[in-house]
Amino acid sequence: MDRFYSLNHSSIEFHFKQTPRDFVVEELPLYEFSGEGEHLVLFVRKKNLSTLELVSMIAKYLGIKNKEIGYAGLKDKHAMTKQYISLHKKYEEAMDNFSHENIKILSKAYHNNKIRIGHLKGNRFYIILKKVNPTSAQKIDEALKNISKFGMPNFFGYQRFGNDGDNHIDGEKIAKGEKKERNPKIKKLLINAYQSHLFNLWLSRRLEINTLIQNFEAKELESLLNMTNDELTKMKSQKHPFKLIRGDIMEHYPHGRLFDFDGQEEDSNRFNDKTISPTGLLCGGKVKMSSDSAGIIEKDYNDEINVDGARRYAWVFPEKIEGRFKKEEAQYELNFSLPKGSYATVLIEELAKRKLI
Repeated sequence: MDRFYSLNHSSIEFHFKQTPRDFVVEELPLYEFSGEGEHLVLFVRKKNLSTLELVSMIAKYLGIKNKEIGYAGLKDKHAMTKQYISLHKKYEEAMDNFSHENIKILSKAYHNNKIRIGHLKGNRFYIILKKVNPTSAQKIDEALKNISKFGMPNFFGYQRFGNDGDNHIDGEKIAKGEKKERNPKIKKLLINAYQSHLFNLWLSRRLEINTLIQNFEAKELESLLNMTNDELTKMKSQKHPFKLIRGDIMEHYPHGRLFDFDGQEEDSNRFNDKTISPTGLLCGGKVKMSSDSAGIIEKDYNDEINVDGARRYAWVFPEKIEGRFKKEEAQYELNFSLPKGSYATVLIEELAKRKLI
């Protein structure tokens, strides 16, 4: 799928590949562990293993079921990743003797509760871009300043769609009863890919609208975007490059309640201040829908499927962005933190302004 990008620079040439050497992820826990309780919390470093493979290996070693091991999120396989897992503390002695060439236990703690999916604040990334020349490095510097100031679109990364990038096709068929999938986990994965595909199409359309608003006068866009001159003029005056549209569903950031955007300048300023952010639709039932002009756009990327829907931040704000150009090695090193559910590869694609695979 070709998509729009948020930054204005031309495509930047560099080489990027997800490897344990060039792609390092560290999980940021949602809370401090209490130091007491019946759950043993292990901070684990792994490479060339998915989280589910890690869990399966440890479960097999201990002779327990996979579901007895808690984890907060699924980490990339083709990377060096550090994440927290939990299990009953009665297995502590056995884990002290655990050994695997691709797994290292870095530290341990105790807590009252099992770690569950979503129990993380976000992730910290260290990434190396290769074959970078001085001109490209300067463009990357400027792009990172822009992302640091304004944030970035919260697309789902290519990892969401499977090795061939087409999981959403089967997901749509399954969601509409045109195809069967007996494995409930795979069924959910494929349907989620379809929801994610529609979200990405919608978000790309919104970025296209941003580009039109930036480059044309309001009166030229009235019929094209089916909005009034007054509404378009107000959108052009918004300070943030991602233009809010009347009827958008906003959410307090980095978490909080949903509410409707009715065009108030105060709310567009709050978005600029990173305290609220617009959301996009993950289609399904039991979900709040956009209204007014935003609802008209969203309707084209909605589908009635027999699963629960949700809202997802359309725009996120990476934190603690650091960049270093190493001229001798022709490499650019990046550090940044993202909230849970956001993809580092999307930030890299925003820099490159092209697909990575």
